[in-house]
Amino acid sequence: MPVICPTITASTEEEYKKQINNIVHVARRIQVDLTDGDFAPSQTVKPDQAWWPVGFSADIHLMYNQPMPAIQALIEHKPNLIIVHAETHGSFTDAAAFCHRYGVKVGVALLPQTPVDIVLPALEQTDHVLIFSGNLGHQGGSQADFSLLEKIKILRSHKPALEIGWDGGINDQNVAGLVNGGVDVLNVGGYIQEAEDPARAFTALQRIADETGTT
Repeated sequence: MPVICPTITASTEEEYKKQINNIVHVARRIQVDLTDGDFAPSQTVKPDQAWWPVGFSADIHLMYNQPMPAIQALIEHKPNLIIVHAETHGSFTDAAAFCHRYGVKVGVALLPQTPVDIVLPALEQTDHVLIFSGNLGHQGGSQADFSLLEKIKILRSHKPALEIGWDGGINDQNVAGLVNGGVDVLNVGGYIQEAEDPARAFTALQRIADETGTT
């Protein structure tokens, strides 16, 4: 079933805690966005400041030009998944082997302009591909570009059981279309975090996703 996964994108520890508290009573899987101020122009909290409540499944979306030191800092906290960008530096094979050695899944994010072919040689080592239609390092202000759903068709043809996520512009008007397009994990930032009632916004999106996924 499709999963609504609220994102945490915070530049301070206070804002980080506020965003966690917004969804702590309804969500069980979250995505923590971490940026270095280089690959992404803004800077979030550091890897050693990232945390999540006991019982939560945390995916780390790592927007770092040099991701390996951050991966090494995060691994002892046992996130569910660490996602690195295909456009950054370093060996994905080494990062994947390191994560898998510690029982942590590994994913690859693709910016809108990045062709899906770039990840196909490493698909066997890849647990998750994140289709990114967002605004790097910022909560909200993104648009869901449905033309990017073509990437999902290519990925599924090579690895049918691959988990596929989407990040960028998700709201109550397009979540059903994304689920129908093959998205498994819907990472939602501004629509939830900027809502008057974040928990209610989350619940509404998950209900739509559930209903769409069963039809």
